Amino acid sequence: MAYIRTITPDEASGELKRYYDAAVKRAGRVYNIVRLQSLNPRALAASVNLYQTLMLGPASLPRATREMLATVVSRELHCFY
Repeated sequence: MAYIRTITPDEASGELKRYYDAAVKRAGRVYNIVRLQSLNPRALAASVNLYQTLMLGPASLPRATREMLATVVSRELHCFY
């Protein structure tokens, strides 16, 4: 299995700590999909912004439909996340 070094919430500082704190506030914990980007906080911020824009922003599809489509595609691609 591949290994990617990550920064744990206890090790985080500065900008990364702020993103981790926001993740805990939003979801109750820091999920691995967020930790995978911990070595590059700017990429993490862009990724979170993209997700929030796609899933929470105005769109012609309701959020539930967008979430369902993301789940179906992830399942079809055998993607854990």
